[in-house]
Order: sequence, then structure tokens, then C-alpha cells
Amino acid sequence: MHRGSCLCGKICYEYRGEIDEVSMYHCRQCRKAQGTAFAVAPIRSAGFRITQGAQYLKEFRATPSKARVFCSECGSPLYSARDDRPEAKRLRLGTLDTPISPSKCYHAWVSTQAEWFEITDGLPKFPEFAR
Repeated sequence: MHRGSCLCGKICYEYRGEIDEVSMYHCRQCRKAQGTAFAVAPIRSAGFRITQGAQYLKEFRATPSKARVFCSECGSPLYSARDDRPEAKRLRLGTLDTPISPSKCYHAWVSTQAEWFEITDGLPKFPEFAR
């Protein structure tokens, strides 16, 4: 079981499932939405649940089919969800309060990565979406 929360602690969640993959998305829109260079993990919606503070959830749609969900009090980005994939979410890893040990990590959208970040870890790199 993984647990997480927003910065102010008003929203808490739990995830029952493996977090085995870390997608480091470097696209401009993701950087703007997260305020950082990258880091999300695909998870199953069925294993995710808000345990506290659901009334503080707010969403923003930069594109019509994708909701970016965050805390309306502190602004912490929590996850994103696509309308055409209700079975999946992309969890913002910075909100986790429990450790993970993913076996699959990669960089995606490196064709638009921030000029101030150098990738030196040797992980697989994809110019756009990782397939």
C-alpha cells in the first residue's frame, strides 16, 4: 500500500497496487503543470482512492480530454486522468509519502526537455511519447 498527500495535508490518498514504472515526461505542458522537469507514474484507477479532503480536489483541463487534478488550497498537483482511459491515472510522484522501487524508468519527450536540465542517468530516452 502506498500513501500520499498534498503539501498542506488537506488531501490524502492511498494506492493499492504496484508502482513499477516511472515516466519522466519532459514536455513543456507537463513541466508547466507540475512546476518541475518531470516525474509521473502510471497507476490503475481501481487501486487509487482519496482518503481525506476530496472537497479540496480541483481540476484543470489544458486539453479537453485530460484532467490535471490538484489541491485547491496549496496547489499541489496530484494526478492526471484522460477521459478515454478511465482505468488509468498518472500519479505525481512528489506527493508520495511512501518509498517506491520501480523496475522500469525512462525519459519521454526529451525533444522538448528544459534547456537547464541535463539527462545523465543512462536511462532510455524517447524523443516523444514512450511506446
